[in-house]
Amino acid sequence: MIKLENISYSAENSGGVKSRILDGLSLDIERGKYVVVTGPNGGGKTSLARVIMGVYSPDEGRVLLDGEDITELSVTERAKRGIGFGFQHPPRFKGMAVKDLLETAAGRKLRHGEVCELLTQVGLCATDYASREVDASLSGGELKRIEIASVLATESSVMIFDEPEAGIDLWSFHRLTKTFRDYHEKSGSTLIVISHQERIIEQADEVVLVADGKVSGRGTPKEILPKIDGFAEKTCWKADD
Repeated sequence: MIKLENISYSAENSGGVKSRILDGLSLDIERGKYVVVTGPNGGGKTSLARVIMGVYSPDEGRVLLDGEDITELSVTERAKRGIGFGFQHPPRFKGMAVKDLLETAAGRKLRHGEVCELLTQVGLCATDYASREVDASLSGGELKRIEIASVLATESSVMIFDEPEAGIDLWSFHRLTKTFRDYHEKSGSTLIVISHQERIIEQADEVVLVADGKVSGRGTPKEILPKIDGFAEKTCWKADD
């Protein structure tokens, strides 16, 4: 189980003014659940994900994994404990081939068939992409899908994806939703997806609504989607923005 206890986190804007992004947020996520975190832009969703991964250090509160306090652990140490993370804007690695990136993520040499399977899961052809460099020649959507494949390659027990649909085409989006659903059912991993997309929200075991740095609601998709619609009317935010 992942447990967040009274997490607060502040960040400086370009003018040097600090603002509170997460405000005493508490949340527990059971092992093996498919959880979608949604909410308005600026509500704290990405910061929440990055606090879990250790990219951000909270000002207050604790992060626990299966009862162990991991608040002070680095990203690398959390990865060793089975937490994987896909960024909203993936980095590029000039000089590294896609196959090499997947093997680095997996921590071992991969058979050709394994590379093919990983890339197929995200809608890419291994023949076209395995030897390509992870550099500026890739579009944002291609890079996004390759990063998702690299997270899947880790076979982490907890996988976090920050807006995986960003920058990908409609066909790839439909393929991606099936990939998440199938992988979760097959692996039993805990899946945490930050998303506005209703189609992703609908297939979750549980939906967590985050706004103003706090958990504003949680429940099944059927329970939360009507609340999202009502919330959207008040804030000019839509679940499928």
